Amino acid sequence: MELPVIMGGKPVRSSMLPYGHQWIDEEDITAVVEVLRSDWITQGPKVAEFERKVAGYCGAEFAVAMSSGTAALHAACSVAGISAGDEAITTPITFAATANAVVYCGGRPVFADIREDTLNIDPREIERRLTPRTKAILPVDFAGHPADLDEIMDIARSRKLTVIEDACHALGAEYRGRKTGSLTDMTVFSFHPVKHITTGEGGMVLTNNKEYYQQLKTFRQHGIVRDTCAGQSWYYEIVHPGYNLRLTDFQCALGISQLKKLDRFIARRREIAAKYNEAFAEMKEIITPTEEEYVKAAYHIYVIQLRTEQLKAGRKEIFEALRAENIGVNVHYLPVHLHPFYQREFGYKRGDYPRAEAYYERAITLPLFPSMSNDDVDCVVSAVKKSCVITAGDPVDYC
Repeated sequence: MELPVIMGGKPVRSSMLPYGHQWIDEEDITAVVEVLRSDWITQGPKVAEFERKVAGYCGAEFAVAMSSGTAALHAACSVAGISAGDEAITTPITFAATANAVVYCGGRPVFADIREDTLNIDPREIERRLTPRTKAILPVDFAGHPADLDEIMDIARSRKLTVIEDACHALGAEYRGRKTGSLTDMTVFSFHPVKHITTGEGGMVLTNNKEYYQQLKTFRQHGIVRDTCAGQSWYYEIVHPGYNLRLTDFQCALGISQLKKLDRFIARRREIAAKYNEAFAEMKEIITPTEEEYVKAAYHIYVIQLRTEQLKAGRKEIFEALRAENIGVNVHYLPVHLHPFYQREFGYKRGDYPRAEAYYERAITLPLFPSMSNDDVDCVVSAVKKSCVITAGDPVDYC
């Protein structure tokens, strides 16, 4: 085997391969340009069309487009009634926006540790964290693998709690034969460029609850309610302070065009994941992702875990070795309870969630996006195999 770059070898590729990337084609560009040349570039017909098409794809009754996935989470938490004194249970292995949305509403995020296999929130740990102050549960479909939604919904129904599914990694994923988007009280998607489809920035909340739907639309537009004074078409009132979280028509035109390709994008993601699984199957140094038999994962990201006891180097050194090979690896995520804000404001500390912390210390995210070529995939595999033979230098601390 060739030597790794950090031991004097040559890199597997000449330019950096990112961990994620959008795929925009001429059809997408044409769709956006058509809207830019039209009379409506925001608050027009493309927003409602995009909402209908995403809801239809997912099997949900209602959808409300938002300016980002974070905005969608904030809106969902607000209409769920989370406020000062309330608690909402979520996972520490997520982008901080999941927990931040609870904080925006004045609530306290309560974390529950993860399953060691799927890396999703453990329903047994949720039950341990329930208190009379619990208002909602926010499971996260980490890496595109749906959480244990049946068990979580059972817990919520028994306590009259709201379930807000953070499916920002999981558009197009399936759970027990049904697509994510209609399986919980509210489901949140993101359309950031590294996600399954993109609108640049953007997000959406899906629900089957008409009351939530009406409240979400109001929250998105400053808290404005119209039709409150018969015969005066100009009249509106603000019933509760809301936000400007609108998504533009030209972004929605891009989303509509991208949605046509979603199944193809997911099929390619799954194909790349299968190639990785096969390539790493015999490597004792690596733990590959788990996919339950009743799930069709959407593979937003592909995370390997290093069995550091089988290696001569730590995670930091392997990470840097892969970067030196021009493989744009990443790490998802620093457990939320270890961020300074959450330690300072809520008293969380290292050691509170041992499974999440153990996962983080050995996790590396490999590149995975639909426009990757098979040669790109082979480069990643080669770089991982090269990097796992490096000799450790001085001891390093995990960051």
